[in-house]
Amino acid sequence: MKICIAGGGVIGLSCAYYLKKAGFEVIVVDRGNGTNNCSFGNAGYISPSHFIPLASPGIVAQGLKWMLSSTSPFYIKPRLSLDLMRWGWKFYRNATEKTVKHNAPHLNNILQLSRSLMIDMDNNLGGGFELKQDGCFMLCRTEEGFIHEKELARDAASFGLDAPVLSSSEIQAMEPEVKVNVKGGVFFPIDCHVHPVRMMERLYSYLQQQGTDIQFQTEIKGFEKKDGRITALITDKEKIKADEFVVAAGAWLPDVLSMLGVSVLLQSGKGYSTTYVNVVRNIHHPAILVEDRAAMTPLGRDLRIGGTMELSGINHDIKMHRVKPIVRAANTFYPDLHLEVPAPEMVWTGLRPVSPDGLPYIGRPSQWSNVSVAGGHAMLGVSLAAATGHLIRQIIMNEKTDIPIEAFRVER
Repeated sequence: MKICIAGGGVIGLSCAYYLKKAGFEVIVVDRGNGTNNCSFGNAGYISPSHFIPLASPGIVAQGLKWMLSSTSPFYIKPRLSLDLMRWGWKFYRNATEKTVKHNAPHLNNILQLSRSLMIDMDNNLGGGFELKQDGCFMLCRTEEGFIHEKELARDAASFGLDAPVLSSSEIQAMEPEVKVNVKGGVFFPIDCHVHPVRMMERLYSYLQQQGTDIQFQTEIKGFEKKDGRITALITDKEKIKADEFVVAAGAWLPDVLSMLGVSVLLQSGKGYSTTYVNVVRNIHHPAILVEDRAAMTPLGRDLRIGGTMELSGINHDIKMHRVKPIVRAANTFYPDLHLEVPAPEMVWTGLRPVSPDGLPYIGRPSQWSNVSVAGGHAMLGVSLAAATGHLIRQIIMNEKTDIPIEAFRVER
């Protein structure tokens, strides 16, 4: 059987990995050049700690405070967009305790499954992801933030997650190279991280060695359809016939699915990151800077910092006034780092595909018997990649999935 995958980010390549291992002929098409999608510049987290969906109580009120400031961690560019309004209304409706109580167990299931599978994948590929099982801090510089994180730690216990609450001195003892300026925090030992660039390079290399046809800089123009099935994907270069099709198009998921008459609510959430090379005194553990919604990841002697959620449509414009607060937050929490604001050419930006309920879209749309969707992972693309690829393989092979996937259905 031949399978065509639309999208060459970490989700698409993870689908290709599991389908290729199952013996299928696989072709991947991607509009980019294989070096610049969202999978390369992220924080590299594999985070069972992120079991609370993005759409959660309090996020709307906080977001309303932030959204009018172009330098805040969350920003919506004012514009007339029916899709944005529909997404925003659905997000608002989902940001309730009842919805989170329903969705969090499903997110926890897929996060924990994906952690196990990602470790197996890395081992199978010779450790090329530079995967580290070093845990992750949730660091707080205010009492209010600390109280909130302690409440989340109690919620984590209900899912069997170890989440010790730590004082500032206990955190400092775990970071011997740099001063940590915090009120306290929570530590999640279960969390891991990879080097995103090494991960993507290793996946590309493995798939190509196994004979996977990966076509970059290829635009999808449409699909050929017959009797409730897709018979071919039409690109700007050729017509690709296949037996099964997987749509893993990241922030472009709605555009590709619209060619199939399938509608999903999704917004592109722009994030920024920069990587400091050969940091003399570096952090030892990844950390989320809670009040500033920034992320920090040690990559050997290098250090990546990133953050922001900017809903401004499909664009890769770099706005330095949104980068500066990330650097300022890093220096506030870790005053010994003395990080400088990078030059614009050293800043990466990428588009996260954000669903309105914080859950991914995984499954078959009802209109087509040979199409599977894998998208809407927001800030959890790396965290959920392995499980998503594994589940897509099970769907295509008509196997019982390892976890229930009804909550991830495309038409919800």
